[in-house]
Amino acid sequence: MAKNKIRIGPRAKFSLATAAAVLIFAFSHDYATLYPVHRVRRDYTATVVAANTGWSRTLLVNGIGMTALTPDTKFMAHLPAAFMSRRPKKALVICFGMGTTFRSMLSWDVPTTAVDLVHSVPEMFSYYHADADAVRNSPLARIVIDDGRRFLDGSGETYDLIIVDPPPPPSAPGSSLLYSREFYEIVRRHLAQDGILQMWHPTVEGDPATATAVTKSLTNSFPFVRAFVSVDGYGIHYLASMQPIPVMSSSTLAGRLPARAVSDFAEWGPRHTAEEQFKEVLSREVEIHRLLSLSPRTPAITDNQPINEYYLLRNWFHYYR
Repeated sequence: MAKNKIRIGPRAKFSLATAAAVLIFAFSHDYATLYPVHRVRRDYTATVVAANTGWSRTLLVNGIGMTALTPDTKFMAHLPAAFMSRRPKKALVICFGMGTTFRSMLSWDVPTTAVDLVHSVPEMFSYYHADADAVRNSPLARIVIDDGRRFLDGSGETYDLIIVDPPPPPSAPGSSLLYSREFYEIVRRHLAQDGILQMWHPTVEGDPATATAVTKSLTNSFPFVRAFVSVDGYGIHYLASMQPIPVMSSSTLAGRLPARAVSDFAEWGPRHTAEEQFKEVLSREVEIHRLLSLSPRTPAITDNQPINEYYLLRNWFHYYR
């Protein structure tokens, strides 16, 4: 005898879905109140929370921590800019975050465009930087609300520096679109012949296979790639170019910074001068072959193979080992 099945009609399903939505809203709407000091912005894309005070300030998008007040975000601008054989003339920053990299790039007096998908993120700029309004109002500054890859693909501009800081964690759905070979094809079309791409990868939130896949997608796309472990030990700064990125001393790199950039670079340390800052990061260079050997069987990230987003399969089944 067949067992009786419980059937739920469309109205009942709608009522259950509505009740679930109300409960989720009721318990999550006041998430920001977990932080005694906070500011909230909501738009059609996301809920953005700027929280805490002093060096503990943080940025959350839909409850996920995005970034912190860290010198790593200053290195994202100053490291590639100093390695250029000439003064950069135009820069692009993809993913605004707290605005630190955007602010640091403007200390070079270079026209700089920052692109972020979430409208409310740049609105929090002043929460983290007292001079945010002055920076934002600079004739050299431009902030665009758009998907970074789509903006670049549709742009008619060529940039000397393209700085990309993908949203964490590396396994986040869609993050592969900023690590893939197809994305780097777009970057190459808009990068000056001697320009440099700075690509950030937070290794502490990833796994060996992802680190290898990120490295492979870069080395398959650019003939010259160098990698430096961040001063906070949190991730890797990749520098990629169609031209050689020469080995240079910390004093040579520091000598290329304009005065305002020198002050900005040393603002948060961990060292006291620009030369010491460069010396610290240069000592942390990691050979590309070491990153590729972490998981030799892992392929490069492509739009159709977002390796970084399949971390559970790798962890459970040790795939690619």
